Amino acid sequence: MTKLGAEVFLEAGDVVARVPRDRLIGAEILFDKVSVTGTENLMMAATLARGTTTLHNCAREPEVRDLAELLNKMGARVRGAGTPTIQIEGVEGLGGAQHTIIPDRIETGTFLVAAAITNGDLEIKNCNPEHCNRIIAKLREVGVEIEEVNQSTLQVRCSPRGLKASDLSTEPYPGFPTDMQAQFMTLMTQAQGRSAITETIFENRFMHASELQRMGARIQISRDQAIVDGPDKLIGARVQASDLRASASLVLAGLIAEGETLIDRVYHIDRGYERIEAKLKEVGADIERVRESVTAPLAPVGQDSVVA
Repeated sequence: MTKLGAEVFLEAGDVVARVPRDRLIGAEILFDKVSVTGTENLMMAATLARGTTTLHNCAREPEVRDLAELLNKMGARVRGAGTPTIQIEGVEGLGGAQHTIIPDRIETGTFLVAAAITNGDLEIKNCNPEHCNRIIAKLREVGVEIEEVNQSTLQVRCSPRGLKASDLSTEPYPGFPTDMQAQFMTLMTQAQGRSAITETIFENRFMHASELQRMGARIQISRDQAIVDGPDKLIGARVQASDLRASASLVLAGLIAEGETLIDRVYHIDRGYERIEAKLKEVGADIERVRESVTAPLAPVGQDSVVA
C-alpha cells in the first residue's frame, strides 16, 4: 500500500491508512510470499489508482480470479488474474454489477471429509469439482470414493476397505490448501498407519492437534510437521476451537467420538461456514449449537459452543 502512495501507521493501537493525494499511484510490486488476501487487497486498491500497477508472485486461487471478474464487470481493467502476474490499469471510477460468487471449495472439502469419516454417503450439490481437484485426488488416495455426478455435484462415501494413511504437504494453489489441513488431520486419526502432515503456509496452524489429543488422537508435533498414528478411537471431551479451520476439524472429530463433545469458542466457524450444524443435522448428525449463560471473552452471546 505504501508503494501505491498510501500512508500507513499505528496510532493509539489502531492501524491507520490514508491517501495524502487525491488518488493512489500505480506501481510495480513483488510479493515476497504468495498471499491470497494480499493479492486481492492490492488488486482492489489498484483499480482506482492513477496509472498501471503490476503485481508479481500473485496468488492463483479461484477466489482471486472470481474477484477480478467482478471488478471487471464493475468497470475495472484487470488482466492476468489466476496467473503469477496481474496487471491493473487504473480507472476513474467503478459502477454496479451483477455477479454470482463461486462455490466455496473449502466447505465442499469439509463435507467430503465429513462423509468419509462417518462412513456416510453424501451427495454434495452446487459445488465446483474443478476447484477441488487436489482435495479430491488426495481423498481418493486415502480410500474415499468420490464420483463426479456432473459439473456441480459430487457423490462421496468411504471405501469398504477403510482409510489408509498418507503423507501431506500444504502448498499454494493449485496445491493442497492449508485451509483443509486441519480437516485432513482429523481424517488421518481414523486411517490405518502413520501419516506425516507438513504445513508450509502458516505458522502455528497445529493448534487443533492438542485438542484432538485430548480426545485420544495420537499426534506428535515437531515444528511444521505433525505425525499422526491411526486408527484411534476418539472419546468425547470439552475442547476449544482456536480458529476457523480448527473449529471444523473438531466438529468432524465430535461426529465420530464416543460420547458427547463440547466445542467452545465455535463462533470462529461462522466466518467460513453457513449454518454448518444445521446442514450436518439435516443429514443425520446429532449436533446442536448451545447457549450458555457465561461466554468466553469476546465471544458473541449465544454463539459460543457446539455439542456433537
